[in-house]
Amino acid sequence: MYCSQCREKVELPAEEFRLTLGRTPAQAHYSFGCPLCGAAVRKAAGEKIVEALTAAGVRTMRLVPAEG
Repeated sequence: MYCSQCREKVELPAEEFRLTLGRTPAQAHYSFGCPLCGAAVRKAAGEKIVEALTAAGVRTMRLVPAEG
């Protein structure tokens, strides 16, 4: 992942990321704190990113209840 503030590539363990899923796929995003510059980074998460982060064990928060 790249920091949008300092533009450096950062590698973090899964527990350092947060994935948020909204009502639509367009509202999904992930966030992390850059260990290099301290910026709070938030980026859109497309379907492939959501799948990769979920598979890696990143904690996920749903903004709406899951239907089931």
